Amino acid sequence: MAGKIPQQFIDELLARTDIVDIIDAYVPLKKVGRNHHARCPFHDEKTPSFTVNQQDQFYHCFGCGMGGNAISFLMEYLRLDFVAAIEDLAARAGMDIPHEAVQTSQPNKQFTKLYELMEMTVAFYARQLKKHPQADNAINYLKKRGISGQIAAEFEIGFAPPGWDNLMSALGKVDNSTKQLLTIGTVIENDRGGYYDRFRNRLTFPIRDQRGRAIGLGGRVLGDDEPKYLNSPETPLFHKGRELYGLFQARKALRNIESLFVVEGYMDVIALAQFGIRNAVASLGTAATTAHIEKMFRLTNKIVFCFDGDVAGEKAAWRGLENALPLLRDDKQVYFMCLPEGEDPDTFVRDKGKDAFLDPALQTPLSEFLFNSVSHGIDLSSPEGQASMATKTLSFISKILSAPALTAILLGKLSGITNIPVDELMSQLDAHKKIESANKPLRKSEHVNQKNHKQHSILTESIRLILRKPALALDDSLNEKLSEIEVAGIEFLIDIVKYIQSNPNTTIAGITEYYRDKEKIRKRLVELVPSESLYGEVEFSDAAIRDSFLYTLKKLRAITIHAKLREFGKIGTIKELTEEKKKEWRLLLEAEKKLKI
Repeated sequence: MAGKIPQQFIDELLARTDIVDIIDAYVPLKKVGRNHHARCPFHDEKTPSFTVNQQDQFYHCFGCGMGGNAISFLMEYLRLDFVAAIEDLAARAGMDIPHEAVQTSQPNKQFTKLYELMEMTVAFYARQLKKHPQADNAINYLKKRGISGQIAAEFEIGFAPPGWDNLMSALGKVDNSTKQLLTIGTVIENDRGGYYDRFRNRLTFPIRDQRGRAIGLGGRVLGDDEPKYLNSPETPLFHKGRELYGLFQARKALRNIESLFVVEGYMDVIALAQFGIRNAVASLGTAATTAHIEKMFRLTNKIVFCFDGDVAGEKAAWRGLENALPLLRDDKQVYFMCLPEGEDPDTFVRDKGKDAFLDPALQTPLSEFLFNSVSHGIDLSSPEGQASMATKTLSFISKILSAPALTAILLGKLSGITNIPVDELMSQLDAHKKIESANKPLRKSEHVNQKNHKQHSILTESIRLILRKPALALDDSLNEKLSEIEVAGIEFLIDIVKYIQSNPNTTIAGITEYYRDKEKIRKRLVELVPSESLYGEVEFSDAAIRDSFLYTLKKLRAITIHAKLREFGKIGTIKELTEEKKKEWRLLLEAEKKLKI
């Protein structure tokens, strides 16, 4: 199973964990009826739609659709990976993760050593800023930029002294770690097989992931060397397309992150923090990627791209727009701050102050930024220009997948600019989407006819009911009933039943966790689990739920029988059947009469 941690241990861990206690530590819950409620921590809402079911050990938000068990909550809310979430819950429950799981996870041991060495590197450079004889240049630079000792300490700014082997001399001989220093990117191998420090005569900026682990470094030159800024290379710990500098510090400083400013450099983040603007992150020298934006949208509903007022900044902003479009929802907002030419967030906030930087008038909504950018160089007074504007803009609007209200507003605005009726633009938008999806293979669901859709709905209801009451799987006659059903997807229900029979005390939380390695199946189960909450606070008797479940099986059995009888109907006469087939036919007719459906 996931993380090579035994499924039996995960089941026991979930059994010992109360999801209400876990979530209430981060999101205050209020008991209403059988469930606990709160405002959803995963999206902005005024009316609580986040529900925690203590009996099933499951949470679900009716607003944004997020749902899962205690493990899922820690992974989503604290941005932990699976193993870290297990470790967190195990520590709370006073349980030790099985020794064999640790033994079979040799890569984890190697990663632990790399993380430890990265922390040692961070500490080494921090000491050099305080004690090295040549650190005065670095300290004076920070003072000149108005960075206080408190902010420098919070962001763990360090100093990589001049010289080729300062870090190598300090850490390269510890447990023969030279190769590991190379692995984490803090040293470089030369053509002769020797090693030298990557960061020399630079300020250093530790890059931490959301768990607070040091994963890389950035360096700002103090002399005239090039490049001005230097990042760690891609390593097993660090992938710049997924990490955001300053996000860890922002989450520590702010309980609720109402918005995030995306800037280009380390000093931009630090300068803004110095002025009390703690919700800034840097995209580490690259345009904000889809992974960056997804990560930010999990924490906030508003992203403000704020890049330098130059050509490179404009290109970075445009790439941010393109990557944001598929991720937009009607409750998610993207803005752009276009700073004056030659300005960056650092210089702007130092020259004009916090209030000027936070002035909403500087923030351009995505819609306006899109229309302004696309219309540049187009003569909108001519029919040809209006047609060009429509075609180009629709190609971008078509990338918006889950924001129907925003899409409608954009089409209305485009209609006003081009004088093309909204209905016509909508038709053209549909055409754009068809062209984009033309080369995509059709999903099986797109070929399903009405009959198959009906049986799929019945099977779905069976799964919902057994998730609502797992004890249904312990019925002695259930396996026989399931063996008589032959419809697409029944194997999934059978697999769930087998798991429950092997783990009689399991809950919804345990069932969904069993499928964590099969992400598509797990997501489907999470979608189905909240559906049982549609029963509301009404307490249904066990007998009523059991009767409903058995009735769905009865209907699936009827579908199986009718399908087989139709096959017999394709044969000309009964006389053409063998004696064995005639017997099968008669048994099917008798079974059909007994079902009375």
